[in-house]
Amino acid sequence: MSDKLQKKTSESLKENSQYALAFGLIATMLFVAGFPLFVIFFFGIFAYVLWKTFSQPSRSETREIFEFYLSANELLRDDERRWFGFEVQEVIGRGERILQLMNGAPPLVYFTLGALYNKIGDYKSASNHLAYVLENENANEATFNYPSPDLRNYVRILRKIEREPSEAPQTSAAIRSLERARRNRGKMLLENSLILLKEQETKKKEAAFAEKKQKELRQINGENTVEKIFVSVVQNEPGGYSTDNGREFSPTENQLTPNDSENHKKKKHKNSDDPFANRKPISEVLHDIYDSK
Repeated sequence: MSDKLQKKTSESLKENSQYALAFGLIATMLFVAGFPLFVIFFFGIFAYVLWKTFSQPSRSETREIFEFYLSANELLRDDERRWFGFEVQEVIGRGERILQLMNGAPPLVYFTLGALYNKIGDYKSASNHLAYVLENENANEATFNYPSPDLRNYVRILRKIEREPSEAPQTSAAIRSLERARRNRGKMLLENSLILLKEQETKKKEAAFAEKKQKELRQINGENTVEKIFVSVVQNEPGGYSTDNGREFSPTENQLTPNDSENHKKKKHKNSDDPFANRKPISEVLHDIYDSK
């Protein structure tokens, strides 16, 4: 106990000496600039008060951690209660805010967040938080040798609750329940989150591949439909054009069927043998007679 008190006294002395050194440097600069001594002295006292005020650990943030434990334990407890989605999201948001604001958050906060993410099906976030607690050596409480003021205040309240659970029985029960779940079910939760995360990623890849195939099929069907419409329009035109694999051509003699070619030759031969094949129609003959008169 004496060693701890001596260490605490040395840390306090170190902080005060740093402040005295900084204040002495600033005071010298102000005195050289021509400021009166009473103004410099008043400025030093005011700065010291502000420094002590804002350097104290925030009790509201520490209280929020234990309230987060209480709410999360109710959500994770298997008592067949039905919770709304926004209730779970609010508790998760509270835990994430603790991680953002607190320098060196307790590992139990990470585990609790991982369990909550696993409960709502966000297995990626669950695996990240659980892996940090269960697989990272730096997440062990024994490695926190240089705590922040917030963490020191949190540990002080935590030990008080553990020594006197009757003062905060619900908070004490919530902490014990979460610690027991971390010890007994932590690895199982992490493995479950990793397995389900792989399944989710596989389903997403399959869905993306199926959507890509459907898009390609729709594109191909759309092109075939346009081609069929174009073929139908061209074939119905009076020029008698048709298509061969999308290319236009005119019905020449070489492109006729055998029967059509034979009929065409017979008709041509018949026209050459007929002596009256080239005779003019009666209307042209009468027209020539009247024109000559």
